[in-house]
Amino acid sequence: MSEHLPTSREDGDAMAPSELGALHARADEVGRAVEAELAAASPELGEIEAYRVGHRRLQEAGLLRLVVPASAGGEDVGELAPASTVSVRAMVTCRQALAYRHAMADLAFVEQGLGSFPIALGSTDAGLLERLAGVARGEEIPALALTETGAGSDLSGVATRAERDGDDFVLTGAKTYITNVGVADFYTVLARTSGEPGERDGLTMFFVEHRAEGLSTRGFEVMAPHPIGELFLDGVRVPAAHVLGEIGAGMDLALANLARFRITVAAAANGFARRALAESVAHLSRREQFGRPLSSFQGLRFDLAEMDTRLRAAELLTAEAAAAVDAGEDATAQVARAKLFSTENASWVCDRAVQHHGGAGVRVGSVVERLFRDTRALRIYEGTSEVQKLVLAKHVLKYTPAPDAGASA
Repeated sequence: MSEHLPTSREDGDAMAPSELGALHARADEVGRAVEAELAAASPELGEIEAYRVGHRRLQEAGLLRLVVPASAGGEDVGELAPASTVSVRAMVTCRQALAYRHAMADLAFVEQGLGSFPIALGSTDAGLLERLAGVARGEEIPALALTETGAGSDLSGVATRAERDGDDFVLTGAKTYITNVGVADFYTVLARTSGEPGERDGLTMFFVEHRAEGLSTRGFEVMAPHPIGELFLDGVRVPAAHVLGEIGAGMDLALANLARFRITVAAAANGFARRALAESVAHLSRREQFGRPLSSFQGLRFDLAEMDTRLRAAELLTAEAAAAVDAGEDATAQVARAKLFSTENASWVCDRAVQHHGGAGVRVGSVVERLFRDTRALRIYEGTSEVQKLVLAKHVLKYTPAPDAGASA
């Protein structure tokens, strides 16, 4: 946690690593405001309206500048990251603090970056860079459109077509499980410019306006409500200037985008888990059974000890991976390790918190019930737990040294 880090910061100064505590405090204040506003809102408030609450609060606090490179209008993070990219450590700090308070605050924060960073990676077009600056100011809401019915963990299965027609490309196909459907102003879309589904080459990233003729959306519900749904592209014309990166190199660009943001999923998981632990401690301390507080029972004390230890391990793995990514190292294994452990652990911690609350824990509207639902998707998106295990197994098999001869009797 960041409570022992310095919290003073001169406005306008570049951020130093020691100032991550101050950033955590900024994000926590926003998260508190989102949580309070949504708690006071009508029960009929929809997920799009709830999302906009989170986005507005982040915009007012200037936190959205952290998901856009400083060179494109984002916040100067000093030695944390070059001006041409975004700091993973800064985003990890924000996501943990925001997720502790409310998932909508966390989601609105990360999707601003996940949907727009392909522009920073793949375009020098002045018009697109200005749209990226609009994301930093909170004036534009982006969405990343990669997945399809036949393309999830394996993006080579993308079948959406982009056919060249003069100075334009014409996109035809459908995307699914696209977060920010219904609120996005533009999409960064992965489509096939050559080859067939199943081939890694031949994919290209595009910037696509939400208002483009032939584009339509349809939302659906998931267990942790937020704006999500399907994107349909029926002959959508996209100017060649809106190609992101090189034609045919879209897979590399998409993976580079995910590589920058994947570790922040672990941070969100840790935020949810730390809130669940806090809720358990508070409940077990005040709830009495058989004439004494639940916190006095050894079995429940053992639970708290294990929750705390596993959560701290998850936070340390996440911090290690984030620092490695910011340092420009090949952090594939560190990121996979942190995402796997943190997301699986968050589900376990939140499950224990529900159990500690008994009947109140499964009542819709309770904090731990909400956390239980919020954590589940983290084990799936941006690389399932199974994919992380495959990545780690490959690393272990390649880099684990053989035991010394005669080391074992």
